[in-house]
Amino acid sequence: MPLPSPHEALIYLMVITSASDRDMTDVELARIGDVVRTWPVFEDFSHDRLVGIAQDCQKSLHEKGGLEGVLARVAEALPERLRDTAYAAAFEVAAVDLEMRLEEVRVLQLIRLKLDLDTLTVAAIARAAKARLRTLT
Repeated sequence: MPLPSPHEALIYLMVITSASDRDMTDVELARIGDVVRTWPVFEDFSHDRLVGIAQDCQKSLHEKGGLEGVLARVAEALPERLRDTAYAAAFEVAAVDLEMRLEEVRVLQLIRLKLDLDTLTVAAIARAAKARLRTLT
């Protein structure tokens, strides 16, 4: 199977995170759409490809190699300078419903390891997402 493009790799990580608890909520799907529409890394991405890429990711998860294989291909496809951005996108999806399930935490750990991100970078991304999503009530 060919390597995904960097855009596809970013989307794969968001989809994997959302699907980790086998319940892709409307809030998570909306956040994926928001990230793709608003983050500068996606400014030259054709938004009408999003659904097809998400479906390709789901198919890839059921092929030989499963999650580990997809994560390995994603890590290979992402330039080093986009690895923290990729983790931030995945974390954004996990944190959007203000409740991070054990499955999501585990997938984020796997992503962090595959992308070889250091503890301080991961902590900063988590803190920034939580601060951004916090409400008054």
